[in-house]
Amino acid sequence: MSADPRAVLTRAVPPPDRTVRYGQHPDQIADVRLPPNGSGRTFPLVVVVHGGFWRAQWDRAHIGPLAAALARLGYPVAQLEYRRTGQPGGGWPGTFADIVAAVGALPGLMALDGPPILLGHSAGGHLALWYSAVAPAPVRGVVALAPVADLAEAYRLDLDGGAVAALLGGGPTDVPDRYTEADPSGRLPGHAPTVIVHGALDRNVPIEMSRRYAAMARQVGAPVTLHELPESEHFALIDPESAAWPAVTAGLHSLHS
Repeated sequence: MSADPRAVLTRAVPPPDRTVRYGQHPDQIADVRLPPNGSGRTFPLVVVVHGGFWRAQWDRAHIGPLAAALARLGYPVAQLEYRRTGQPGGGWPGTFADIVAAVGALPGLMALDGPPILLGHSAGGHLALWYSAVAPAPVRGVVALAPVADLAEAYRLDLDGGAVAALLGGGPTDVPDRYTEADPSGRLPGHAPTVIVHGALDRNVPIEMSRRYAAMARQVGAPVTLHELPESEHFALIDPESAAWPAVTAGLHSLHS
């Protein structure tokens, strides 16, 4: 593993097998990565939702190493793009509408049967948890890697310098209805079995956020499991070369084994 944990964000990977479109906006697309020919695997589709605090400067490219590694393990993968803040249509409600549209459309676009697994990192983890709560189309399960699981708390902590306010158009007292709709911590229980993986050394999204979410989930009987990694930080969770990677794949396997 590189000494720089952020090196994974720019690591080169092979191009996707193809790109599919789930809407008319230029960012309503997903890169498809398929298992190697003859792999003999029958794993379910994984829809990967990237992070970057919902901001336009971060796109799906930075999660390419994770998506490519999952395909090598035998998973068909849809590396999802969506409208983000700082561009037309991004933020509330467009970002959320894109997740709903994509998860509903991608199995058919890829000619795959059965509900997918939804895997998200950071802000993508937030969107995955949120989708599990609203669930207009079923998912087999959710893997949330260092998710922003509590938007009101993330606003209070000013994560990434106003990222939540940019997403929702203000703070909890400015647009309370949006926080009610968009915050997964207020919409428990989610409908899908959920595995959260979070590093104790995470300086981007505090692990306490996942601890509180998992504790609330247990109180209402929601199917949520938290795996804490004491030696991991934020970006190790999307790095197939990191010591955190086995915990990510184990969480994924647990949802279909």
